Amino acid sequence: MTDYRPRLFSSDSDIEHVGERFLARSLPKEEWTHEAHLATTTWLLLRRPDIDVDRLLPDLIRGYNESVGGVNDDTQGYHETITRAFIAGVRLFLSEADEAEPLHELVDELLLSPMGRRDWPFRFYSRDRLFSVEARRTFVEPDVAALP
Repeated sequence: MTDYRPRLFSSDSDIEHVGERFLARSLPKEEWTHEAHLATTTWLLLRRPDIDVDRLLPDLIRGYNESVGGVNDDTQGYHETITRAFIAGVRLFLSEADEAEPLHELVDELLLSPMGRRDWPFRFYSRDRLFSVEARRTFVEPDVAALP
């Protein structure tokens, strides 16, 4: 994968904006980026304890995708295994971070860390396994290394 410089956040309100608009299904599709996915997940884990990320995030993402005209099928939209891998990565990052830091600084540090890289799941999965229909539809165990 080529080196990629993520878009960083300049304030906590930027992250809250993305998270709240994602939940309300009013976030423009073009703003639902890799960075927005990880910022929203971090925001949910740290600021929205009323939302069970493990149980609710899959349906929240599916519903959001559909609300912006997307499709969740065997080739596009929600991907269960990638979502689970990144939730594990965000949790690993947070377990080592100072949660007293401003939210946007935590998210920016996450995005610049190994756990925030787009290729994070390839530390655990082969390309064929990760991009299989089974992995998109259900969580599949890694075939390269165990998830943290």
